[in-house]
Amino acid sequence: MAHIVILGAGIGGMPTAYELREKIGTSHRITVVNAIDYFQFVPSNPWLAVGWRERETITFPIKPYLQKKGIDFVAQRVQKIDAGGSALELQDGSRLSYDYLVITTGPKLSFEEVPGSGPDAHTHSICTVNHAEKAWGDYQKFLENPGPVVVGAMPGASCFGPAYEFTFILNTDLKRRKKRKNVPITFVTSEPYIGHMGLGGVGDSKSMLESEFRNNDVKWITNAKVTRVEEGKMFVTELDDNGQVKKEHELPFKFSMMLPAFKGVDAVAAVEGLCNPRGFVLIDEYQRSKKYRNIFAAGVCVAIPPVEVTPVATGAPKTGYMIETMVTAIVHNIEADLEGKPADSKGTWNAICLADMGNTGAAFVALPQIPPRNVNWFKKGKWVHLAKIAYEKYFMYKMKNGTSEPIYEKYIMKMLGIMRLDKK
Repeated sequence: MAHIVILGAGIGGMPTAYELREKIGTSHRITVVNAIDYFQFVPSNPWLAVGWRERETITFPIKPYLQKKGIDFVAQRVQKIDAGGSALELQDGSRLSYDYLVITTGPKLSFEEVPGSGPDAHTHSICTVNHAEKAWGDYQKFLENPGPVVVGAMPGASCFGPAYEFTFILNTDLKRRKKRKNVPITFVTSEPYIGHMGLGGVGDSKSMLESEFRNNDVKWITNAKVTRVEEGKMFVTELDDNGQVKKEHELPFKFSMMLPAFKGVDAVAAVEGLCNPRGFVLIDEYQRSKKYRNIFAAGVCVAIPPVEVTPVATGAPKTGYMIETMVTAIVHNIEADLEGKPADSKGTWNAICLADMGNTGAAFVALPQIPPRNVNWFKKGKWVHLAKIAYEKYFMYKMKNGTSEPIYEKYIMKMLGIMRLDKK
């Protein structure tokens, strides 16, 4: 009997556990290890931060749902990965051995790279449910005495979609409350232009998002390197296309949400030969570590090179569809290895995303993620807002019921009407 340990119980880890159980049956042991004992649906955090969701609707306790499928669960932080000895050293000092390790930890949030940033300092985040809940608490205070808002992404960020989402959701919420006229909004991003998204742009993303910003009175600063944050003030160096200083900004704010750069979590980053200098796992085409053949990785923790060099550092995002296909590839390859067969399944590194904009939304498709592309598509409409809500409800249902049905492949892709294009 093989023991497969999944490190991380998020959008990558939970589906991995369910798919593995379905594929390999009950003759092998599966254990999920996670630092916290609850699942959180991260894509809903922008809504939570303005009071459109409650914590209870986008979280649930992990253990009882995994137990129904005969999957073990350990709610502890991993102190060390002994990759050579195929074991995890847990926070309580115990040791958990494995035959296969699947790393789906997500990222470490690197607020320390910009002094004064982060929920423990002067800016908010929507990267975790706790951060979003804290943002909602301060947002309620802000509404009593509104003023300037700064939203965006720090140097080195790779996940830009939620920053755009939060800007438009905040804009919509303020309009509903009749307070928008009292709130100047500035979007500050390390992207070289609006709509770059860490992908070199997708279809008409630049013109469409710029138009949305203009129509909603949102100012922006691109090629923006935030150097530090003080209470009520953000210091930004704006670069030109050659990487030279164009302008220095001191932006006043009463409320700010800035997405940080990501790194690999400490226990993963510390394993010799496993990761790149930022702590992201180096994998081959089969989602397997290049050094440790019994370690696989999926999701944000995986090393993907930037699409292009930009004046201010930007990274490439990992979208839900990409993560889903990584997970499926890992499951098939572990199943093959257990049967003595070679790995042959590869993830589809395409970018497909639904971004809510308050009362409308934007969807983009980049097939493949790195240009030139077979499909390069960006559309806006009320249907995207409704689709994002449906995706939230379906994913939560899926995680509570232990189904391994791929959401993007079976639902989102059909909805977008591009199943045929994706297979070309």
